[in-house]
Amino acid sequence: MQNVIDILQERGFIEAMTSHNLREITSEPLKVYCGFDPTAASLHLGNMVAIMGLAWFQRCGHTPIAIVGGATGMIGDPSGRSKERNILDDHTVQQNLRGIKKNIETVLKFSSKTTELTILNNYEWFKGFTLIDFLRDTGKYFRVGTMLAKDSVKKRLDSEEGLSFTEFSYQLLQGYDFLHLYDHYGVTLEMGGSDQWGNITAGIDLVRKVRGKAVHGLTFPLLTRSDGKKFGKSEQGAIWLSSEMLSPYEFYQYLFRVADADVIKMMKILTFMEMEEIRSYEKMMTQSDYVANTAQRKLAEEVTRIVHGEEGLRIALKVTEGAAPGTTTSLDAEMLNSLADNMPNYTLSLDHILNRRLVDVVSEVTPERSKGDLRKLIRNGGVYLNNLRVEEENYILTPEALIEGNLMLVAFGKKNKILIRVS
Repeated sequence: MQNVIDILQERGFIEAMTSHNLREITSEPLKVYCGFDPTAASLHLGNMVAIMGLAWFQRCGHTPIAIVGGATGMIGDPSGRSKERNILDDHTVQQNLRGIKKNIETVLKFSSKTTELTILNNYEWFKGFTLIDFLRDTGKYFRVGTMLAKDSVKKRLDSEEGLSFTEFSYQLLQGYDFLHLYDHYGVTLEMGGSDQWGNITAGIDLVRKVRGKAVHGLTFPLLTRSDGKKFGKSEQGAIWLSSEMLSPYEFYQYLFRVADADVIKMMKILTFMEMEEIRSYEKMMTQSDYVANTAQRKLAEEVTRIVHGEEGLRIALKVTEGAAPGTTTSLDAEMLNSLADNMPNYTLSLDHILNRRLVDVVSEVTPERSKGDLRKLIRNGGVYLNNLRVEEENYILTPEALIEGNLMLVAFGKKNKILIRVS
């Protein structure tokens, strides 16, 4: 079996390692963990790097442990932040924890059906501490000078926002996580994003001081685009992994629109595709007969399958095909409801629809489009009803124009669409 460090290095996962001999250390099965704080009810695309890192360890015979930070999430990690996070109440934290557990389980169960996955909540071991106990038994091992030297702390201290004592103490809690997992689960390796280096080394130092044992750390680069911006967000917001917060169709479309300069890097980091296949796509993209977005289509299919399963991918592909004006794909309610969040929605009564001209109905719900403009657009072949081109300027709406009796998709050109619901 190929060594996991070799795999991660070839795929561009590794930013830094605390041990030069980590490759030799990982030649034997070990337990590795990564933490996820419950700042939202779902993880986003940027978090996929960490989950895929755990998945590769899992595939190479190591035991992955995911920590959801029920305790640390209440404190707030200053790493990579220009200002303090909002403190979440217990109800919100618990709701977020459930969503994040589902995200992690979905990807890691897709990765391997044989290696056991453990998901733990660090609130379970922190809830028994009193402040005095924690400061006496754990805080004494941390030196303020060392804590102040951490990049995440220095940047915030130099900022206008400053740094609260609450956030300053975060590295004590994450450091103790590593000690607890070493003692109770035999964990010897922590992974995290490059912004977690300070927190990871805090835990390594704590285990060394308290137990006299060497444990290890590994960081991966943050997922950024070729223009330097972080992946995982769009103009509409975060690219969530949960289908309740972002439909499989929207998730697929985001990946399908990735720039050529980024698609190969994302194949390496966010999929289980063999490197030989990835290199074939990279070569294909340099050839004169390359069909635009071929690599993006493969990327979108692979990542959507991992995150949303075969059924989610089926829906994404079905909606993608059905959303194109002029397509021969049959529209149905499932498809249109999946599209609903991506376009303006209007609700009208059946009496307000039937036996009226399409231009009259559309101009009423979208007054920025005059009847004259709509007629001109129809003459130029630019108006579609349920993906069929409207040929008549005075097209009359009948019951046959409704999908499953209560939906109409009207498109103006290729990009502008509206959905009309009939009550």
